[in-house]
Amino acid sequence: MPEAVPPGFESLAASRAYFTQESMLAVDTRKRKLFIGLPRETSLQENRICLTPEAVKHLIEEGHEVVMESGAGEPSKYSDHDYSEAGATIAYSQKEVYEADLILKVAPPTQDEIEFLKANQTLISALQFGTLTAEYVMALTRKKVNAISFELIKDPSGARPVVRAMSEIAGSTVMLIAAEYLARSNEGKGIILGGITGVPPSQVVILGAGTVAEYAARAATGLGAEVKVFDNHIYKLRRLKQNLGTQLYTSTLDTFALSQQIRRADVVIGALNAEEGRVPFMVPESMVANMAPGSVIIDVSIDQGGCFETSEMTTHNKPVFRKYDVIHYCVPNIASRVPRTATNALSNIFTPILQEISQHGGINEVLFTNEHFRSGVYVYKGSLTNATIAKRFNMRYKELSLMIAVRN
Repeated sequence: MPEAVPPGFESLAASRAYFTQESMLAVDTRKRKLFIGLPRETSLQENRICLTPEAVKHLIEEGHEVVMESGAGEPSKYSDHDYSEAGATIAYSQKEVYEADLILKVAPPTQDEIEFLKANQTLISALQFGTLTAEYVMALTRKKVNAISFELIKDPSGARPVVRAMSEIAGSTVMLIAAEYLARSNEGKGIILGGITGVPPSQVVILGAGTVAEYAARAATGLGAEVKVFDNHIYKLRRLKQNLGTQLYTSTLDTFALSQQIRRADVVIGALNAEEGRVPFMVPESMVANMAPGSVIIDVSIDQGGCFETSEMTTHNKPVFRKYDVIHYCVPNIASRVPRTATNALSNIFTPILQEISQHGGINEVLFTNEHFRSGVYVYKGSLTNATIAKRFNMRYKELSLMIAVRN
């Protein structure tokens, strides 16, 4: 028989807090503290930075450490004070920033910056296929780092979030650029981009039907321009028409039809996506020569080789040149023209990525569990893992999935 409960102790006896409990074992969450370095950008007048002060504060509150090179945020109108108030350490030398375990930057590191890298460090940056060299790839492999191209990182839907965000910005910006250079003050045609009552609309030709084309076409049609889009992927053309919700002139890259439209165009936007590391179609010099004087070409694909035979890479300081009296705008990082907006967009993408790396216990673990993130890796522990790069430079490469499987 159970023992009798003394009077006055009935409520205590009923409480489960006094029952014998199962022993509880501590569970390892595997969460890892990250040490993140934000160097100051030095190449091609890059004005963006990957994290805003707000994002840095959020990461530091989660226990991570962030070191930023002095002045890195200034081109995006963020001061060192903004970042120090957020909890970041402000470094006054590149070498100090490159002591971090994870380097997060926009432009690919220069040869001098590569020298600061060390074995097992992780580099997340752009890759820029158009200017990529075999020497650059070999320099990274010799350092035995993990190099990740943020253009190649995919999300669970298969889309590339960084490319999408920067393409939205570029597409919205190119029509502002076009309007600027069509003006008489810039020795353009002296016409308005779009149209007014009683005056024929300006003619805009867009090569490509991706995100840049979608946002450029939306801006141009909103201003009243007549837009014609060319792409060899019918499904992209169909999707573009559906997304815009308007009837739009679309065509495959038929040479005759394209030459007729380019000859009459006021603005031609080159926004074809690279396939296997190169742009699939290039407008020949003869077509450009037939364009009207003062017309504008904007080659958004210049960082991937360009859409026009006459294209030459330019900078924000000297963004245009003339050939056959046609204005060429060939700046490779158009989104850097509006760095504050671009920085906020990048920060919204990278902050969750960094949190995921931490939650999985580090870069090696997240690569093992996340195949979408794995798509961005092109150098892993000193070995080239990207087949497209290997084919382009006739280099040996290893399958990343096999390397990770062996390691785990």
